[in-house]
Formats: sequence, C-alpha cells, structure tokens
Amino acid sequence: MQLPPGFETKMETLLGNKEAGKLFEALAQEPRSGLRVNTLKLNANEFRAMSPFELSDLAWTKEGFLLESEARAGKHPYHEAGLYYLQEPSAMAVAEVLNPQAGDLVVDLAAAPGGKSTHLSSLMQDSGLLISNEVNRKRAAALLENLERWGSQQSAITSSDISVLAKAWEGLFDKVLLDAPCSGEGMFRKSDDALSMWSETTVTTCALRQDDLLQDAAKLVKPEGHLAYSTCTFAPEENEMVIDKFLSSQPAFELEPISLSGLSPAEPTWSESRNPELSLCRRLWPQRQIGEGHFIALLKKHDGPERKRKPLEYKPVEKRSLDLWQDFARGTVLEPLGQNKQLTVFDKRLFALPDTLPEAKGIHILRAGLFLGWLEKNRFEPAHALALSLTKAQASQFNHLDLELEDPRLEAYLKGEQIYAKGEKGWLLICVAGYPLGWGKRSGENINNARPKGLRWL
Repeated sequence: MQLPPGFETKMETLLGNKEAGKLFEALAQEPRSGLRVNTLKLNANEFRAMSPFELSDLAWTKEGFLLESEARAGKHPYHEAGLYYLQEPSAMAVAEVLNPQAGDLVVDLAAAPGGKSTHLSSLMQDSGLLISNEVNRKRAAALLENLERWGSQQSAITSSDISVLAKAWEGLFDKVLLDAPCSGEGMFRKSDDALSMWSETTVTTCALRQDDLLQDAAKLVKPEGHLAYSTCTFAPEENEMVIDKFLSSQPAFELEPISLSGLSPAEPTWSESRNPELSLCRRLWPQRQIGEGHFIALLKKHDGPERKRKPLEYKPVEKRSLDLWQDFARGTVLEPLGQNKQLTVFDKRLFALPDTLPEAKGIHILRAGLFLGWLEKNRFEPAHALALSLTKAQASQFNHLDLELEDPRLEAYLKGEQIYAKGEKGWLLICVAGYPLGWGKRSGENINNARPKGLRWL
C-alpha cells in the first residue's frame, strides 16, 4: 500500500516518527475480520458452541469476536439465518459506548449498511423503538436487508436528511448515534476509494459537514439523553476539533466517560482549546487495537426542549384483510405476533407496527415494524421477514423442516431450488440447526421455494 505523502507527514507530526512508523506498518498488514452474534436469536456461548469458525474474544464487546479463520463466513447458512453479522472489529465499540437500554427510543442517523443498527437492536432486546436512517436510497436497501435478516421488529427505516428528522423529532430520543461520513483514513487498508480520494481538502470538507450534522443530531436528544459521535478516520479536524467546536456552541451538552476496556484516550492537544475533557473521548488505532481506526465521543444533554411523542397515524386493517392473516396464523405460534400491534396495509402488504412509532410528517419511511406478508385475493402469503423474525423456540412450534449442514437440500434451498420431503401440506419454515431460513410451500413431497430471488445463492 502506498500511503499519501501528505497523510504520512501529518501522522509523523501528530504521533512522532516512532509511533507513526508503527501505524504505517499496521496499515500495510491485512485487515482483520469480525463476527458479532445476534443475541435476539441466541447468546454468544450458544453460538460459540456451534460455530464452524475459529473465534477470539474482543475486549470491548461480549457478543463480538475476531474471526481467526479465512472461511467464507458471509456465505454460510448460519449467516442466512441471521445468527451473526460480519463487522469490522473496532466498529463494534460504537454501539457498546452508546449502550441503549430496553424500552429506549433510539435513532441511528447514518445507518447503512446496518452494522451498528443491528448491534443497537440487540442491546435494546428489540424493544422500545430503533429508527435507522439512511439518506442514500441505494445504501438504504442494504440496511433494510440486514435489519430484516436480524429479525428486528421494533424498528423503522427512514431515508431523509438529518435536518428534516431534527425538525420533526426535536427532543424525542433517549439515545442518538451519528456515525458521521468522514475521510475514511481509518479504512485505508480496507477501502481503495478512501485511499485514492484522500486529500487535506477532503478532510476539511468532511469536518465542515460533520459540524452541521452534529448540530442537527443534538436537536434530537431529549434532556438527560445521550448522543454518540463516531468516525472511522484519524484526522483531528474530524474528531477532537469537531467535538471541541460542538461543546463551545452547545452548553447543554458535556462529555461522558467511556468505560469500555481496551480503547485509547483521545488527544486534547490536537484541538484548538486543548480542553482536557476531550481525553474522555476514545480512539482505536490499528497499531494498538485489533481492527481499523475509529474515534468515539459520548455526550450527555442536561436540558433543552423535550417533545412528547405523538403516535403515528395509520390506516387500520380492513376486516377482510385481517381475516386472511388470522386464518393463516390462528392456532399457531404466529398468532400472538398480530396481537397488541398496530396492523396496517401498504400496497397489499401487511405490517405489524410498533406502538412506539412517532408522528412522521415530512419523513420518508421505507419500512416500519414487521412485514408479515402479502394479501393476495383470497389468501395470505407470508413474508421472508416474518420467517427471520421467529426464534428457534417459535419455529419448533410451527410446521417446519430442519436441515443439517451436510444435507444437500440445504444448499439447494438457498439457491432457490425446489426440495423434497414428506409432510403436511401448505406453508412451512425451512430451518438450519432449528433457526429459520425462510419459507417453503409443500404439495405432496414437493416443497416449492419461497426464498426471495434477490437473496438466492448463485
């Protein structure tokens, strides 16, 4: 890897030649990969006992691991079942720092592709409400796919400018995450684009944008709520300096200590004010920690306006549509999914909305709650999202076919092919190790494949 000369000079000035040399040496190494367990479906010990991969612990999270093997973990049936998310190791620290609790209202403002949102959902135990926002519609599609695979129900995906969210939802959220767009210096060994596009001008432009985004993010936080700001860059202009400017303009906020072990303190002398409080922020360096470069600040808001949540207005389900769902779910483990939920229909698609959803005037909602399925003439067809939302225990109580890893029908199903097994006619869950992969529909011994075409293995 050929690092930009301007970047090398800058790091030598900031770190000194010896430490900068260690950084450059680390950036020349192959990046490390991480895996984070979906604790909505199983705990870390349960996954470790069944894991086909060699895993090592990470200091800053109990549910995330370092992948020691070169196995194709992204193309494995367990990944398709949503048992884990492949995430860069240092990125797992961000959600742990924000530390949302069950029942919190949380918003992830630049959420694609979904690593931090899925982590937040697990920490919240899929309760309260998680809003994952991504202004880029193409990236938002990947976010939707990953949250769906995760089985998240108490969530919504939006695609609006942060300024629009701030106007609609000022003072509403317990926890706000801004993983800000940045120059990406911390990703040089993973991203050729970050390396080729780097310049001091890029750093300056990103810092100006981050200042504005952070001001809007601050408006969303309720009194006594928390705001986490993170980047994947080394540049002080985008890290310590951004937080320094923010604190000088926002007296209602103060930095909170970060208690995660294994992280490095930020450097106050890299800011204009040299505010010693900036040492409460944390950095992850490739030469010191496992993973890529990250910066994290945790801020608490002490006063300001608090908005009482106005519930989202929605059109209730017509009786005919409700009957189709109830006929499908009645007497099965699915029946409770529609209870105590706000059921609504968008374009023949039935959704179970969280009762925590706020009014969203002017905000583009891509998906809210759990997609249950399609209402087609006189029948209900279950959605892939519904299958992935079910736990192992729930799946065991529904008509299902559980396939072993060695069973050739497993790969055939993941490729979208028809498979065969005797059993009860109608819809059934196709599972691996008891965890749902999707739906099939049996007629005789033939099981027609209902796996979405865009997810089928090639």
